Amino acid sequence: MSDQAPRHGRSVARILLVVVGMFGFGYLLVPMYGLLCEVTGLNGKTGRIDEQAVAARYTPDPDRTVTVQFVANKNQDMPWEFGPTVTEMKIHPGTVYATSFNARNPTGRPMVGQAVPSVAPNLAGRYFNKTECFCFTRQTLEAGEAKEMPLRFIVDPALPRQVHTLTLAYTFFDVTGSAVN
Repeated sequence: MSDQAPRHGRSVARILLVVVGMFGFGYLLVPMYGLLCEVTGLNGKTGRIDEQAVAARYTPDPDRTVTVQFVANKNQDMPWEFGPTVTEMKIHPGTVYATSFNARNPTGRPMVGQAVPSVAPNLAGRYFNKTECFCFTRQTLEAGEAKEMPLRFIVDPALPRQVHTLTLAYTFFDVTGSAVN
C-alpha cells in the first residue's frame, strides 16, 4: 500500500494541473477570440484605427462606388430607441466618411448600453475600419435622454472587387447591471 500512496499523490497533482490549465485556457478564450476577430475581420468585427495614418496610406478610388448599409438592432431586453441617421451611403474606398446613429432612453431611469458591431459579408470585415465609433465605449443615457452618436469610417481600397455592398449592423445591449463606473 505504501507504494501506491506516492503514485496516487502524483496522479492527483497531475489531474489538478490539468484542471487549472483547462480553467486558464477557458478564461483566455474570450479575449483571444475577440483579438482574432479584430485582427482578421472574422465574425464581422472591425478594428479601430488612426484615421490620419490610414487615410495617408490609402489612395482613394474615385472610379469605384460601394454601397454601405447601416442597420440598427436591439437586444430583446433593451428598451432604447436606436437607429441610423441614414440607412445607406454610396462611398469611394480610401476616403473617410462620417455619419451617426441616434439613441434615446425612453425609460424613467438611467441606463448603460453597449453596441456590438458586425459587418456583412464576413469577408469584408477586415476592409471596414472605424476611426470613431460609439461602439468603442459604453453609452450612458439618463432617463429620457437622447444622444447622437458619431461614426467615422474608411473602407480599404483593397476590398475585393466582387463586393459591391457592405452592411454595418449594430446590436445594442443593456449592460446597466454590469457597468463599472
